[in-house]
Amino acid sequence: MEKLADIGVFGGSGFYKFLDDIKEVKIETPYGMPSDSLFIGKIGAHSVAFMPRHGRSHTILPHLINYRANVWAMKEIGCKRVISPCAAGSLQKHVEPGHFVICDQFVDWTDGRKSTFFEGPIVTHPSAAETYCPELRKLAIDTAKELSITVHETGTVVVVNGPRFSTKAESKFFTNQGWEVINMTAFPEAYLVKEMDMCPLNISLITDYDAGLVGDVPPVSHGEVIEVFNNNVENLKKLLFSMIEKIPADQTNCKCADTRKNSQL
Repeated sequence: MEKLADIGVFGGSGFYKFLDDIKEVKIETPYGMPSDSLFIGKIGAHSVAFMPRHGRSHTILPHLINYRANVWAMKEIGCKRVISPCAAGSLQKHVEPGHFVICDQFVDWTDGRKSTFFEGPIVTHPSAAETYCPELRKLAIDTAKELSITVHETGTVVVVNGPRFSTKAESKFFTNQGWEVINMTAFPEAYLVKEMDMCPLNISLITDYDAGLVGDVPPVSHGEVIEVFNNNVENLKKLLFSMIEKIPADQTNCKCADTRKNSQL
């Protein structure tokens, strides 16, 4: 297929539109249909493809997203890097609503999701020790600081299956592990990006404190999540536009492009 974009962006809850002057492209994949079309435009020297992971009308729940189709579509049109902003909850008091976390680790607490492209016959065992691209992480952190956005330079995101939020007991357990962020979509999305030899980046926008963090925190609601996200979506767009303009053309300062080669016997 014609190479249409070199950078992909997945949008989540509260973030359904990113680019204005766009071309809409529909992609069929071996894994079924993606969540939506790809919307392709320009930022600086880069062609950028945007896809709302829940669909443009937010009709696809986190546990029902066809992550493999979404990621395969980004690869098919030529993307080398994929940025995944997401609404997320905080598991630690110092990670406050409105802050950004550039996660460097994930914990998979999901169930039943199709989470790999490697199903044989070639034996392939990818390392997930450092899933997120170090070059993109540094660029995101530096850009957030330049824009005076409060950013946490590291963080572990625990990914729960959804659609329900955590019980207080579950949330307290996650907090006691020292993890900072909780979300429903960060896995397997970024990991699949890595399997496809593309560079993954997670940007977690904290919208709330999770249920078990402190005794008097009320149960989280979807409406509250969207309200905080909407209040900060302009910061997210500024961060994305600014950092994308700085991304170099080639994957020269990371090993993401060699993931498949380094995973096979």
